[in-house]
Amino acid sequence: MLTQAPKGTKDILPSESYKWQYIEGLIREICALHGYKEMRTPIFEHTELFERGIGDATDVVQKEMYTMKDKGGRSITLKPEATASFVRAYIEHSMFNDVQPVKVFCTTPCFRYEKPQSGRLREFHQFDIEVFGSSDPSVDAEVINVAMMLYNRLGVKNLEIRINSVGCPKCRAEYNKKLKEYLHKKLDNLCEACKERYGKNPMRVIDCKEEKCKEQLTDIPYILDCVCDECREHFEGLKKSLELLGLKYVVDPKIVRGLDYYTKTAFEIVSNDIGSQGTVCGGGRYDGLIEECGGPSTPGIGFGLGLERLLLLVESQGIEIPVPVYMDVYIASIGKEGESEAVRQINLLRNEGIKAEKDYMGRSLKAQMKYANKINARYVVVLGEEEIMNKKIKVKDMNNGSEEEIDLDALADYIKERIR
Repeated sequence: MLTQAPKGTKDILPSESYKWQYIEGLIREICALHGYKEMRTPIFEHTELFERGIGDATDVVQKEMYTMKDKGGRSITLKPEATASFVRAYIEHSMFNDVQPVKVFCTTPCFRYEKPQSGRLREFHQFDIEVFGSSDPSVDAEVINVAMMLYNRLGVKNLEIRINSVGCPKCRAEYNKKLKEYLHKKLDNLCEACKERYGKNPMRVIDCKEEKCKEQLTDIPYILDCVCDECREHFEGLKKSLELLGLKYVVDPKIVRGLDYYTKTAFEIVSNDIGSQGTVCGGGRYDGLIEECGGPSTPGIGFGLGLERLLLLVESQGIEIPVPVYMDVYIASIGKEGESEAVRQINLLRNEGIKAEKDYMGRSLKAQMKYANKINARYVVVLGEEEIMNKKIKVKDMNNGSEEEIDLDALADYIKERIR
């Protein structure tokens, strides 16, 4: 077991890490375009934060959290999602006194104890954005647009934006009463999880994946037919803003999301290219969450986007992420004098911001040339007694095989000219 990663976790090897770096670079670029700044929160929080913030009736809190006692007897939990941590930080640091709205993002590991499957691990990585302080529906549309811009920049196709309104506490209370009256007649034929949801959060029944429940609920009433005037106006504003951004959408009354804190806007971005688990991004508005966690009444909206699922989607569509040039120049050496000069030269090159490498394994010249090719070096230089004595070297371009002789002391300037 010492040589195997724990179930539901995965090593990101150097052969794959460049893909993550590329996507994370795009995320930073797109967030900067929209005015989002990075915020980093701890990997674990007090358990109560998630119980209150996510909702103790959710599957996440009831079944999936990694919770433990620390040495001081305090209950702590590895964060299963990012929003609650952002909300805690917003309150703790009095960010409600800053200029509003506050727009933040992160890429962070999260943890949920569930059955590992393709694109869904127990340790997973999430791109998360949040906007605090604005209730304008155009902000909701912007949040969706951030995700869509990332997909578009990567070249991902065949995505569908699905939106819904899950109402506010006022209209949801009336809807839940109506929904419970409907469900009461069906309780005996529902799964055990839905029977539990009936008492705690009846809207979650709509999201049940059990076939026997789906068959029983074909005529279930949806909250979209019961929302108040304020929520309906907000939903119409969202649709108009999406249209102004040129984003096509589908209204899906079955979207309720899996967390208790959502109000008004709920949305998912769905792909049909990665099997049955087709939701690749999900989020919504949570206008009461900050107040619920002890802060002032403050509207908020955000989303979570799984990076493992994004990479799976990219792979399924045959999208090639550019392989970086790992090494600008490789210095092959012959003999002790060549080895010493190689040490000196790579230090000079690295100090100039040039990626440089040499042999550390005592390879023959032929083996060094093969190694230079394997590490994707752009240029190769050979250093031996003759080159050092004459202070002349040949620089080989590995892309086309051409060679050019230059002064040894001009190597850094020569490489810089060609890689910038």
